[in-house]
Amino acid sequence: MNKPYKLLYLLLIPIVFTACSSNKYAATNKIYKQQAENFANIIKALPPPGQFIDSLKPEVQSFIGSVNFGIRKPNFVVIHHTAQTSLDQTIKTFTLAKTGVSAHYVVSRDGKVVQMVNDYLRSQHAGLGKWGNDTDLNSSSIGIELDNNGSEAYSEAQLNSLLGLLATLKKKYNIPTANFIGHADLAPKRKPDPNNFPWKVLADRGFGLWYDQVLKMPPPTFDPILALRIIGYDTSNVGAAVIAFKRHFLPTEKGEAISPAVRLVLFNLYPKYM
Repeated sequence: MNKPYKLLYLLLIPIVFTACSSNKYAATNKIYKQQAENFANIIKALPPPGQFIDSLKPEVQSFIGSVNFGIRKPNFVVIHHTAQTSLDQTIKTFTLAKTGVSAHYVVSRDGKVVQMVNDYLRSQHAGLGKWGNDTDLNSSSIGIELDNNGSEAYSEAQLNSLLGLLATLKKKYNIPTANFIGHADLAPKRKPDPNNFPWKVLADRGFGLWYDQVLKMPPPTFDPILALRIIGYDTSNVGAAVIAFKRHFLPTEKGEAISPAVRLVLFNLYPKYM
C-alpha cells in the first residue's frame, strides 16, 4: 500500500468504527426518537388531549396556554446495581420492550457512562416503592445502574465516573444532599441493590447523609421506628426497613433486629433529615 492510500486508510478506521458502534443500536435509537416525538406531539397539542373533565359540560371548559411552565425536574437520584455480567447485557435488557425496564444512566465497570433516557423523561427503574411520602420515584428521580453482578467490588474507575456524574446532576438540578438513595432504600421488601456499596464515600462528597464520628446515646424514650420513618423508610414492614437501613449505614450488621448500634446511629442521623 503506497503512502497516500495508507494515510487515508488510517484516517478512515476511527470513522468506520464509530459508525459501526452507533449503527449497532440504530434500530432502538429510532424507536426512542419516535416515542420522544410522540410525547412531544402530545405536549404541543392544544388543548391537551385526554385531559377533558368528563364530569363537567364542554361549554364550561376551555384551554388558555400560560407562558409560565417548565418540564420535569428530578429531585432524587436512585442508585442500582445491574445484577448482570456486562454493560452490553444491560444495554440489551434496556433496549428490549418486553423487559419494561430502563435507567437514565449505566456506569460500566471500566468507567464508561452510557445515557439511555433523557433526564427530563421518566425512566422505568424504581418500580413499586416508597420514600417518605413519595410513592412514584420513577417520576421524581434519575436512575443510575452500576454494571455489577451484586457480589463483586465496585472498581475505582466506576466509582470515579459515578462521582463525576452525581456532581453534574446535583448541580444541574439542585438535588438535595439527602436525596441520593439506593433502590433498596425505597423498596426494602423487594430489592437489595446496590449491594455492598460504599455509601460513605458518596456521603463524604455530598451525595447522601451520614452520621457523625462521635455519637450521643439515645434516651430510653427514643423511638427508632419513628426515626426510620423520618429518614424516609417505609416502615409498613419494620424488619425489611431495618435490613435496608443496615445495608446502607451499617453493612456489617445483619438481620431485622434493632440492635443498640442501630438505635445509636438512628438517633444521631434522623435529625439531619428533618
